[in-house]
Amino acid sequence: MTKNANTMWGGRFAAGPDAIMEAINASIGFDRRLAPQDIAGSRAHAAMLAACGIISDTDAEAIGKGLLTVLSEIETGDFPFSTALEDIHMNVESRLRELIGEPAGRLHTARSRNDQVAVDFRLWVRDQCDQVDVALEALQLSLLGQAEAGADWVMPGFTHLQTAQPVTWGHHMLAYVEMLARDRGRFADARKRMNLSPLGAAALAGTSFPINRHMTAEALGFDGPMANSLDAVSDRDFALEFLAAASICAMHLSRLAEELVIWSSAQFRFVKMSDKWSTGSSIMPQKRNPDAAELIRAKIGRIFGANVALMTVMKGLPLTYSKDMQEDKEQTFDAADSLMLALAAMAGMVADMTANRDVLKSAASSGFSTATDLADWLVRELGLPFREAHHVTGSLVALAESKGCDLPDLTLADMQSVHAGIRPDVFDVLGVENSVASRTSYGGTAPAQVRARIAGWKEVLT
Repeated sequence: MTKNANTMWGGRFAAGPDAIMEAINASIGFDRRLAPQDIAGSRAHAAMLAACGIISDTDAEAIGKGLLTVLSEIETGDFPFSTALEDIHMNVESRLRELIGEPAGRLHTARSRNDQVAVDFRLWVRDQCDQVDVALEALQLSLLGQAEAGADWVMPGFTHLQTAQPVTWGHHMLAYVEMLARDRGRFADARKRMNLSPLGAAALAGTSFPINRHMTAEALGFDGPMANSLDAVSDRDFALEFLAAASICAMHLSRLAEELVIWSSAQFRFVKMSDKWSTGSSIMPQKRNPDAAELIRAKIGRIFGANVALMTVMKGLPLTYSKDMQEDKEQTFDAADSLMLALAAMAGMVADMTANRDVLKSAASSGFSTATDLADWLVRELGLPFREAHHVTGSLVALAESKGCDLPDLTLADMQSVHAGIRPDVFDVLGVENSVASRTSYGGTAPAQVRARIAGWKEVLT
């Protein structure tokens, strides 16, 4: 074998890859992030091999201690990563051999890099599900704090970004708490499905060694081993499901970010963003730019892109492993990083922002936001069919527009000119506070309903 031969390929190849092949083939530049999971999997595998009598207890002990030394070197930044060794698995094994000698060569008994990377990546994604859940809860708590502070603050509710009906600030904040709860459920569901171990599936067909896959699964916190060796090494739907959940969660973050951008504008002034989460302009001294919200809104595209990219990688692959699957990690790593950063930034922004109660109320009182209340009153008090009440209300809105005023500013005579049966008590339903207070149906915007939901969430989250 020549001096440049890659020893991991054994005697089949007489010379190592050239620089281009090395660059395209190596994954150590990104899969080094799997080091803690790789070492955990290897330690569990070594302990199992010894328990099954496949290697000696002495060798297993040396391997276990040596792997902890390797992990320590990686954590302190003293580990000599090598592109020539391609990936994290061979880098760790090579260093282990330098540390403990011959026993290191027995570690790879009854496994392949195919099941090794599958278990490493599955462990990593499982860890990410746990971290995302913590970050989502932190954001929920920030939103809950805002909701509690403004449970009865009136603001406009929108459809088509046009004023629709008055709602409460607390109700609007709780809408995102509910969305994020479903996001947490999706990550929890994904975690449950991915919590099976591929370790021991070997290259694709299992192994002839008398291993105990249940032992390694238990040691690594899995619910059990995967039941089909072909599926075990070729499956990446656990990563795809993580990315799908991340994409939906990211979409929710982007919608909230968009609202913060709009609400913090001079035209709306619904909220003031903290200096911590805003930037100024290099030329316009009056500017307070919601850059953090805008960057969250932009980063979401990277998460969507990762989902599509990995789906595209996997869609045409026959069973079992193909080198294409090396492209699974960078996409997932980047998406997870982007999501965690977006969640942390959003939690900080929401906690620090200040809602302008007076502006919210003023906006809620404009744009004929109580028109539906008027129509409901006509149905409830005068017995009009809803379609007729809708027509009468529309005529009153047109009249108010022509007079340059809102519905509560019309006189009783104005209203009776459209429908003679309208009584003075109609004005009781035209105030925005009365409007929101009347929405007492379950899930409605009435302050009493909002406070009850806040209390329920506080029991869950705190």
